[in-house]
Amino acid sequence: MGGKLTFLGRDMAVDLGTANTLIYVRGQGVVLNEPSVVAINTTTGKIVAIGIEAKRMIGRTPSNVVAVRPLRNGVISDFEVTERMLRYFIQRVFKRRVLGKPRIIIAVPSGITSIEQRAVREAAYQAGARKVYIVQEPMAAAIGAGLPVHEPTGNMVVDIGGGTTEVAVISMGGMVTSQSIRVGGDELDQAIISFAKKEHSLMLGECTAEEIKISIGSACALPEEKHAEIRGRDLVSGLPRTAVVSAAEIRTATEEQVGSIVDVVKTTLDRCPPELSGDLMDRGIAITGGGALLAGLDERLRDETGMPIHRVDNALDAVALGSGKCVEDFEALQQVLVPEQRR
Repeated sequence: MGGKLTFLGRDMAVDLGTANTLIYVRGQGVVLNEPSVVAINTTTGKIVAIGIEAKRMIGRTPSNVVAVRPLRNGVISDFEVTERMLRYFIQRVFKRRVLGKPRIIIAVPSGITSIEQRAVREAAYQAGARKVYIVQEPMAAAIGAGLPVHEPTGNMVVDIGGGTTEVAVISMGGMVTSQSIRVGGDELDQAIISFAKKEHSLMLGECTAEEIKISIGSACALPEEKHAEIRGRDLVSGLPRTAVVSAAEIRTATEEQVGSIVDVVKTTLDRCPPELSGDLMDRGIAITGGGALLAGLDERLRDETGMPIHRVDNALDAVALGSGKCVEDFEALQQVLVPEQRR
């Protein structure tokens, strides 16, 4: 790779997330933020809708149309659909008037295998990339959160996405220690679905569970405990029914998943070299990703670790912005990218 790599105007960064895909175009910022969902007609194999329209179809389609999420736990579970989704998003951003192919930086979870990483690269090449670079999500999140990743001081970032939670301690442009667990927002939704089934004999849809998590979900007891009405299908009578649940019930339902996130933060702290631990006491821990918006999560982490916790302002798009900075300032940030293995 030559020293002088100037990125052209159409180069981009992609945060290919389990829940949402964000695209950052050089010089323009984040230009696309859509759910990573594709609706497919199983009879013809044709794609019916992608992104926001497809997400609205989850749980509401006729039998010959399925809404699928081609990424699970931050990795590609359906290669062909991921590639078609990525191609669609890229073409939507560029509206077909591009000469040449873009260079793409893609953010991936730090815990993925080299085979999974190759699948991501391959999907981007198939979708029309000229060259693909990879950046690990915690690193991208730290850059996006504005942490001084190149200085010889410890920075800790916790990125809670839809499918994975990534925790890393970063110093001098590299990850000193990192851990990735396949628990994220989706797992919390599933826990709420199981709870409604067990405690209220109600079958909830994914979208309903997500709405409940956003409106009354919490990681610790809050001053005012809210209630919400949930709607679903009664498992006994088969008829639609509503039930009222409290924030405390939802907190109990998601306790195991929230506990896993807290534990992975603690084990990462435990593995941190003592010099950097001192830095972290001063600087605190930055939390990003959609999961960082769970009410009371910052307080819960503060209580359990004794560290200052900062929820990043742009929590939802920190990874996309960080990967975007790598596109804008490729020279300075080249060292954080994962080099491509020669095939």
